[in-house]
Amino acid sequence: MTTLYSIQEKYQQLLNLAEQLDPEALKDTLESIEDELETKAENVAFVIKELEGQSLILDVEIKRLSERENTINNNVKRLKQSLHDAMLVANKQKIKTNLFTLDIRKNPHSVLVEDERKLINYLVEQPKKLDKAKLKDDLKKGIDVPGAVLVQTERLQIK
Repeated sequence: MTTLYSIQEKYQQLLNLAEQLDPEALKDTLESIEDELETKAENVAFVIKELEGQSLILDVEIKRLSERENTINNNVKRLKQSLHDAMLVANKQKIKTNLFTLDIRKNPHSVLVEDERKLINYLVEQPKKLDKAKLKDDLKKGIDVPGAVLVQTERLQIK
């Protein structure tokens, strides 16, 4: 099976020999290479489309599993809270069974912010961040911005 690399090499060889070949031989060789490239390109495009399809399926499955994980975690939270409440009502701090020991314990300290405006001494400086969207808009408008240029790259589109 011909690879894209070998087709590229054939084009390069043809380019190098173009001046030495008669026009008819050049045309025939070019057509044979183009046929190979078109066949290979079609096959590669098929593989790309197949992989893109698999990626979409995985995205949907990831979302479904993430939702399921959230549901399970919420159920765990509700069950723990329900058991915690039942133990408090029964005035039991500890329950020991053959399989488990259940304890009501104090959580580590946490901070509850009641009024952020009164906590100016605790504000943290944030590093400045480049606004690339505004920079791009300015460059598109023709504004000269030292240290940045507008570039346009290429990509392969498969329809």
